[in-house]
Amino acid sequence: MVDFVDMGDEEPAALQFTTGLPGAAVGVITDADSLDLASPSVSARLDRATFTLTEADLDDRRCVRVDSVDDAVRSIARVCDDTPIAAATCTDVLRGVDQEGPIGPALVTESLAYSTLQAGPEFRAWSAARGPASPVPDETAPVVVVRGGDTLRITFDRPRRHNAFTDAMRGILLDALTVALLDDSIRIVELSGTGRSFCSGGDLADFGEFADPASAHLARTRHSPAIGLDALGRRLGVRLQASVHGQVLGSGLEMAAFCGHVTTTAGARFGLPELSVGLIPGAGGTYSIPRRIGRWRCAYLVLSGETVDTATALRWGLVDEVVDPPALTSASQRN
Repeated sequence: MVDFVDMGDEEPAALQFTTGLPGAAVGVITDADSLDLASPSVSARLDRATFTLTEADLDDRRCVRVDSVDDAVRSIARVCDDTPIAAATCTDVLRGVDQEGPIGPALVTESLAYSTLQAGPEFRAWSAARGPASPVPDETAPVVVVRGGDTLRITFDRPRRHNAFTDAMRGILLDALTVALLDDSIRIVELSGTGRSFCSGGDLADFGEFADPASAHLARTRHSPAIGLDALGRRLGVRLQASVHGQVLGSGLEMAAFCGHVTTTAGARFGLPELSVGLIPGAGGTYSIPRRIGRWRCAYLVLSGETVDTATALRWGLVDEVVDPPALTSASQRN
């Protein structure tokens, strides 16, 4: 369940912390001209809200511009009514994670919440409705890693599946990131994908394939590409680069957001669809994405289930540059 709050009210009850965390509370601005966003009381309400919807063009990362506030409210209510536990958990995690602090505590917080939801009724219902997962086919090189001089190029290469991320891909990516971290002569790391998309998120065939939530938590926090990407980002800065296009969803967006410089193409779409399966971002995205666009717009992507276009991603700071589309070649040809 999500509460919708008129940000013109002086003291919205849904934004009070007197009886604990308020859960998902979405602000609504119906008349931006009559609201002084700089006033301490209004600013405090914007801070506390999960995010705030408006039809006005406001240069404030706590706000999301939509074509129709009424339509957005109805759509978000439907999504959150289907998965209220995941929606509230996402809000709690985004409020609780310190995006300016070290990644370790943030990743543990995110992973514990993710594992809790894996054991919860919403993910179980999705898994039961899906039925037995189709096995992920064996692939020779779903990630291609090539060294050229001081540059390490890492290319996702499952074009028929829009580079949907698998456990096998995670293992290869971890090895590549480890090499980059141990070899100081590597000064540039480039992340990209072949085919029509950069990465469409986790492969649904892998979802639910874990021994138990506790073991999954340990595996996620000990063997997460997010740790290596964060460390490389701090060392290389803008020389840790992601070139994204097509579908940039879920874990694909979460990983790209760690990079110091992200380029994209005009037709790309960006989103976090995890709530539809009763989960939240679990690849470090509650840390990496808010560092770029703030926790409020990150929460909007999760709780709305909507994708945003290249222009919005650039305006928000989710990407840094728009470039011409890449040629749709194989990884071996590109490298």
